[in-house]
Amino acid sequence: MDVIDVLRARRSVRSYEDRAVEDDKLARVLEAARIAPSAKNMQEWKFVVVRDAETRAALVPACADQTFVGDAPVAIACCATVTDYAMRCGQLAYPIDVAIAIDHMTLQAAAEGLGTCWIGAFYESQVKQVLGIPEAVRVVQMLVLGYPASPLVPAASSSKKRKKLEEIVCHEQWS
Repeated sequence: MDVIDVLRARRSVRSYEDRAVEDDKLARVLEAARIAPSAKNMQEWKFVVVRDAETRAALVPACADQTFVGDAPVAIACCATVTDYAMRCGQLAYPIDVAIAIDHMTLQAAAEGLGTCWIGAFYESQVKQVLGIPEAVRVVQMLVLGYPASPLVPAASSSKKRKKLEEIVCHEQWS
């Protein structure tokens, strides 16, 4: 798909096929987040990728009992590790920077034929407890992804230095 087709095809998906996401597709979705821009190139994000069914089920109550969080084959806690830097404009950088990275993931996921849903209805302290995320870290958003029950259809590399993927992604638990 062209970028505009991806933009037009992306939508919030809350119903998923019972089908695992291939490692290479998930890696490309995470790579899209890794190369996202951030204020002062801080890359103050870390993503806890959860594929384990029991852990996803434990996230359902933490995500306001939205059952699709447990049904989607992948849930990602999108976190900020630096939360006190305010840009010159006065805005805290971390909510914006993490949102940009999430958006990159959603677009790459759509290009891969995967659906996503941003989740803002969650209880941060419960998500932290389930995933072992430190108190000082903020969980900015949750994101789920997988193969949508209904196919996505279009309604129509950065040269900056980037951290290694293993520095910004951990699996199942904070590490």
